[in-house]
Amino acid sequence: MNFKNILSETSNGIATITINRPEKLNALNKDTINELHQAVKKADEDASIRAIILTGSGEKAFVAGADISEFSDFSVSEGGQLAAQGQAVLFDFIATLSTPVIAAVNGFALGGGLELAMAAHFRIASENAKMGLPEVSLGLIPGYGGTQRLPELVGKGRAFELIMTAGMIDANKALDFGLVNHVVALEELLPFTRTLAEKIMRNSPMAIAAAISAVNAGYEVGENGYDVEISEFGKCFGTADFKEGTQAFLDKRKAAFTGK
Repeated sequence: MNFKNILSETSNGIATITINRPEKLNALNKDTINELHQAVKKADEDASIRAIILTGSGEKAFVAGADISEFSDFSVSEGGQLAAQGQAVLFDFIATLSTPVIAAVNGFALGGGLELAMAAHFRIASENAKMGLPEVSLGLIPGYGGTQRLPELVGKGRAFELIMTAGMIDANKALDFGLVNHVVALEELLPFTRTLAEKIMRNSPMAIAAAISAVNAGYEVGENGYDVEISEFGKCFGTADFKEGTQAFLDKRKAAFTGK
């Protein structure tokens, strides 16, 4: 599959998808969002891929925001459609993906870039990373899930402050807020993220997918996370991974999970 705005490579069961628009600081436009959807979908459908890493090209930016030139003249209905399509095609799609997605945040993650990172299951940042949602400085609000996912991660008060001031925080403040899980040197970002992906890959893909479903349910309106947990827990007993995992434990050996 040929892409114009992203790079996608697979190695040892890990798919690394890189937003590659360095001249635009990797800003998201419609084509890039669609390409990311295609690449993530393809990786998720490949049983040999057990983890996905999202990152940006270069050393300056993960994604510096949305490509404002694409929507500066949009009407009310066009603006609503832009947000709805973007959430459905990419941001919600990633958040509910059964394959773990880790954002390796290298540099600026602003606006849609931070929203993309927040849609991932968790985030690792380089020491030079800076994050924020500056949309109100443009007369907008975050439209790709930022008003929902940021409070979930950092709390309502901190989310309001970041959104209302349109300010940026550095990597260490993001770590303090719980927005990212780890901060490492830029040259260590991808190796460190791959090490975490490899740890994930030792475990049951079926169980991980079930855990993603259960955790997400706790944040969905109208869903009872405990009920989903019970249901997903029960389903695990019908998988080959469960049989392999428990037998390996009893045999005192490492499990060889197949994701079935």
